[in-house]
Amino acid sequence: MPVTGVVRGLATGVVAAGAAAAVWGVGIERTAFVLRRATLPVLPAGTGDLKVLHLSDLHMAPWQRGKQRFIRELADLEPDLVVDTGDNLGHRIGLLGVKAALDPFKGVPGLYVWGSNDYWAPQLKSPFRYFAGPSKPMAEPDPLDIGALGAYLDSLGWTSLNNRTARLQVRGTAIDAFGTDDPHREYDDLAALTPGLRGLRSRKVKAALTLGVTHAPYRRVLDAFVDRGADLLLAGHTHGGQVCVPGYGALVTNCDIPREQVKGVSQWSHDGRTAALEVSAGLGTSITAPVRFACRPEATLLTLTSRSA
Repeated sequence: MPVTGVVRGLATGVVAAGAAAAVWGVGIERTAFVLRRATLPVLPAGTGDLKVLHLSDLHMAPWQRGKQRFIRELADLEPDLVVDTGDNLGHRIGLLGVKAALDPFKGVPGLYVWGSNDYWAPQLKSPFRYFAGPSKPMAEPDPLDIGALGAYLDSLGWTSLNNRTARLQVRGTAIDAFGTDDPHREYDDLAALTPGLRGLRSRKVKAALTLGVTHAPYRRVLDAFVDRGADLLLAGHTHGGQVCVPGYGALVTNCDIPREQVKGVSQWSHDGRTAALEVSAGLGTSITAPVRFACRPEATLLTLTSRSA
């Protein structure tokens, strides 16, 4: 075969492979929702198991019925606690879809923090910008109705951890929790946690678990959470890399967390102390970049067990 024919054949093959990958990433994998399960021995000996459902990065638009149905059906797992790590909205009226998804969880204890896409509507931008480092805020973003979103989550009986602390009783187990507003936009205020943490630790009954919750897992926040005594850290934001290479993993993280910790369970250590870390790959994508590859959208069911188990 002439050289030109070989080159033409290779070019055709590359184009065909690229087209197939695009069809898969946009048309199939983006909505191939999956539940990931993990067991973490983080509770004191003798404490009963707890099921924690971690939801993140819904980026909900009202027409996304399949995503809404998948989330609704997660209520059948009967979690003891739901933790929502932000970026719930993906559209100006995305709250309609969020309500359709989360209504079955009313009355289940829950915690939530904000991501930037709870404040601001998505904007069209080149995906190649992510290779230059974490994405920067766009000029003059359109605001979303975060007040209505917060009122709805509160109506479910969930507790805001946006630069706040809280104590929950979950099936008789005391949990101290603290969290930040979105670190990606630098809305986090770690100093604001100090009075609340001091109050929690002054109580006669000590918590069985200290939980740190944030949207974007920047190193400065994870370090501060470990320093403040968290046993378990939960975050989202990264989308697991969103577009990954099989056998290699995430290409970008959109923050400064190590690439190998962009999703799933790992450990985070700082200044001689270590906590369990779970980063969700999230359930959605921006409506301006509707693609996933080698990184299925996910929710996570964490079974927390005693350290002696």
